Amino acid sequence: MDLGIKGKRALVCAGSKGLGRGCAEALAEAGCDIVLNARGAEALEATATHIRDTYGVTVTTVAADVATEEGRDALLEAAGDVDILVNNAGGPPPGLWSDWQREDFIAALDANMLAPIALMKALMPGMIDRGWGKVVNITSQSVKSPIPQLGLSNAARAGLTGYVAGTARQVAGKGVNINNLLPGIHATDRADSLDGGVAKAKGITVEEARTQREATIPAGRYGTAAEFGAMCAFLCSEKAGFIVGQNIVLDGGAVNATI
Repeated sequence: MDLGIKGKRALVCAGSKGLGRGCAEALAEAGCDIVLNARGAEALEATATHIRDTYGVTVTTVAADVATEEGRDALLEAAGDVDILVNNAGGPPPGLWSDWQREDFIAALDANMLAPIALMKALMPGMIDRGWGKVVNITSQSVKSPIPQLGLSNAARAGLTGYVAGTARQVAGKGVNINNLLPGIHATDRADSLDGGVAKAKGITVEEARTQREATIPAGRYGTAAEFGAMCAFLCSEKAGFIVGQNIVLDGGAVNATI
């Protein structure tokens, strides 16, 4: 399918690994030039080289932490005008409600709520002026079905979801679509980390922890970054212009809900 976005310029945050990389590769395959961001320069450059060599698109790299004002400023200066924004950031650490202090919540909000909002505020005026833009925020299935040990993530991502719900409807008539992708467990470094935590707590192997988690997913497996990226690229395409302010769950059926 021709997604109609060849030649568009896409900014993908946290795009050197995992779901962010899946999105960057899918957009590059559709013909988009990529502005690729991550904190680690080594992995960032390796991913950028792979995307350039594989898809023949231009890739601009910016090693920066978008949770900080300095990092966002550097990213926005390098990115210039972009047509597509994919907001993404690693989730806060797991824990118990009694463990978290105010500073823990502030850090979670900075990374998973306030940074995406700041980038939207900076880039959407240009999209509105040009009459075309797409924003995809990568949040979590926990927005629909809270995960007890991920309370910091539950809170921050739910806040972003509320912001998007209103904002998406204000800019839709100006040619800009904002939607959220809610991943369940995918085969990424984040999954390895979570499975490692479960394994340590239960005194089992990581492989056993993964098998136990897979058994809770109707699809019987973890998702892949490529599958996730394909949905992101579709939401960023000309085919998805009537999708506004939606929260699309990609979790293999793990969230047991009618709507």
